[in-house]
Amino acid sequence: MARRLRTVGREFADSAPIRLVFAAEVSAPVDVVYRALAEDVASWPSWFTAVTRATPTDGGAGREVRLRGGVRFRETIVAAEPGTCYAYRADESNAPGIRALLEEWRLTPEGSGTRVQWTFAADGTGPFRLVLSLVRAGVGRSFRDAVRRLDARLATTTP
Repeated sequence: MARRLRTVGREFADSAPIRLVFAAEVSAPVDVVYRALAEDVASWPSWFTAVTRATPTDGGAGREVRLRGGVRFRETIVAAEPGTCYAYRADESNAPGIRALLEEWRLTPEGSGTRVQWTFAADGTGPFRLVLSLVRAGVGRSFRDAVRRLDARLATTTP
């Protein structure tokens, strides 16, 4: 059963009790990467394998996301700045122990490509925090693998 999470703003990316921050580079320019993140939400499962389904909601103001293992999120977009930043907070989830969650994708030009920085900002119960500290390396690997797949996907779909 989904539970309502605490409403947080974009500043939570900097102040959350749990912050996992990872970065990687892709060869596509920032506008192309931004479109893949913010406008082609339904394609996320093709490059981020932890995601099994992603659907825009509320005319693009929100998303519904399902992850491997059955975790579900109902999200609200809190930042949609083309070529710069895409961020969303989870409003509801069935994940145990989570109290608040915000994810922020920052895009920075890097030569002819893009530096992608992902911040996973969360708050939760003691056991939730412990689990996140234990899986940090795996989450980072999942992010890097996803960005590599996104880079390959964009290389084949970008003129």
